Amino acid sequence: MKKIKLGTSGLHVSTISLGCMRMGKLAKNEAANVIHNALDVGVDFFDHADIYAGGESEAVFAEAIDMNSTIREKMFIQTKAGIRKGYFDFSKEHILTTVDESLKRLKTDYIDVFLLHRPDALVEPEEVAEAFSELEKNGKVRHFGVSNHNPMQIELLKKYVEQDLIVNQLQFSIMHTSMIDAGIQMNTRFENSVDRDGSILDYSRLNDMTIQAWSPFQHGFFKGVFIDNDQFSELNAKLGEISEKYEVTKSAIATAWILRHPAIIQPVVGTMNSERLKSIAKAADIVLTREEWYEIYLAAGNELP
Repeated sequence: MKKIKLGTSGLHVSTISLGCMRMGKLAKNEAANVIHNALDVGVDFFDHADIYAGGESEAVFAEAIDMNSTIREKMFIQTKAGIRKGYFDFSKEHILTTVDESLKRLKTDYIDVFLLHRPDALVEPEEVAEAFSELEKNGKVRHFGVSNHNPMQIELLKKYVEQDLIVNQLQFSIMHTSMIDAGIQMNTRFENSVDRDGSILDYSRLNDMTIQAWSPFQHGFFKGVFIDNDQFSELNAKLGEISEKYEVTKSAIATAWILRHPAIIQPVVGTMNSERLKSIAKAADIVLTREEWYEIYLAAGNELP
């Protein structure tokens, strides 16, 4: 599988990431099959968070592969923290504690990338900076980033933290395109001209910050998948037509649609089905034409001015 560089780091990782949110529900042998299959098809970047199955996803991941230095060298591990029951917490104490807990569950000495999960309205960036510096100094975290942050929230953090913020994980798919809509509809009065994301797509490109697209097959906020969903018949017809041309699945084309954007976005695919992951991985070798990209965008119910 092709590699991409994450932000300003020296990390060259798989174009597609495996999201491990659902891994906590798998038996050890099932999880092992998913992980080894991912590595076999070239997916070497694994996305976690402390809240996924209450930490069980991280634990199952490490137990499934009998985590050791040999296999650890073959993969990149990312985890996130900051979401607590009923509130968000970017305090220094919470960041340091949750990283230690994740390291213990993952049975590793270091995290390749650590993200602040969702914006904490009470964030004190000085505390975040202290936590990041301590984690880097102790070798527990090698790179840092954020998730679901807008440009001004990132700029506030950058005023204080010494490390580059290399990643911003954001919801993005054919059925969740606000980052693109506002630019296309610029200088109009159409509903989609409203900038709901603070021009985060252009900001990320200007600042060499990699966007990771979570829920690449979902519509709404965890309302379900749009692939083979009768509610989106026109979109599925178009995906089917193009998938036949490239001899891949609709899911692969939906992933290729994300990869076609020149921002070099890394999709985070959450399937725990090994065969489905194999089919999705083929998207890394597909480059949709500009016409095909826009045809899919329009089939999803979007309009051009």
